[in-house]
Amino acid sequence: MGHNHHHGHSHEVTGKNLSISIILNIGITVAQIIGGFISGSLSLLSDALHNFSDVISLVLSFVAHRLAKKKPTSSSTFGYKRAELLAAFINAATLIIVALFLVYEAIVRFSEPVIIGSNLVIWLSLLGIVFNGFSAIILKKDADHNLNMKSAYLHLVTDMMASVAVLAGGFLMKYFQWFWVDSIITLGIAVYLILMSLSLLKSSVKMLLLFTPESLNIEEIAEKIHTITGNHRLYHIHLWHLNDNELHFEAHLDCKDNISITEFNAIVTEIEEVLFHEFHITHSTIQPDFGKNCSKDFILVNE
Repeated sequence: MGHNHHHGHSHEVTGKNLSISIILNIGITVAQIIGGFISGSLSLLSDALHNFSDVISLVLSFVAHRLAKKKPTSSSTFGYKRAELLAAFINAATLIIVALFLVYEAIVRFSEPVIIGSNLVIWLSLLGIVFNGFSAIILKKDADHNLNMKSAYLHLVTDMMASVAVLAGGFLMKYFQWFWVDSIITLGIAVYLILMSLSLLKSSVKMLLLFTPESLNIEEIAEKIHTITGNHRLYHIHLWHLNDNELHFEAHLDCKDNISITEFNAIVTEIEEVLFHEFHITHSTIQPDFGKNCSKDFILVNE
């Protein structure tokens, strides 16, 4: 059975920036919840709720990130490498629930407008912009390399944008007494949260269900490998994300001749090179078969 070792990745994601972001977000959340109740501002409370969901998601991301570094054992042979995918999934799902609650609250408010203490709204939204902006900047680099960190980074960016909207609303309420603006901004934040979370939910579910990565095509990969293997053909192929940056590939190789193990190993070495350099597949397992009487389709269909 051919099998290759993982190739290393250049970018190492650290949890330090994440812990700074968590502390800053807890600060904003507490301030905005208190301020929201004192001022009567739903948009400030929705921003606080948004921030609180961020604290939860950042903590989840942090824990998942630590777990992902744990070494595999005989009882968990992959370690906790898929923990980050689970965190991204939980994150996205909770955000959608929070957003739907905000939509409901904002609609109720339209029929019963409330007078809102705008000065508090202005100062606390400024605090949100500064803290979230800083947190997003320090996570930006990690976000480019990791789905879990990307979900954390997106949370922070939307928080910052939400705080900008709340700030604008604060000024409109202060100078024009347009208190209905509060509900409009709340709806805006909520809808944005839902749209952003749906795509994250979709990609994490696909990875958890071991779907073939969208960027890769099994037929194309097999075609490329057949230029190396000649008469020997691949079948029963599986290709999936173990986590964000590890792709696994497994297949059977239908050998036309009764080749030696040495010959098979030479073929597998070439296959692994192609898989890694052309398709960024980090781990592959190829099983040799000779004269086996079964379906030779790329995908195994259980009759």
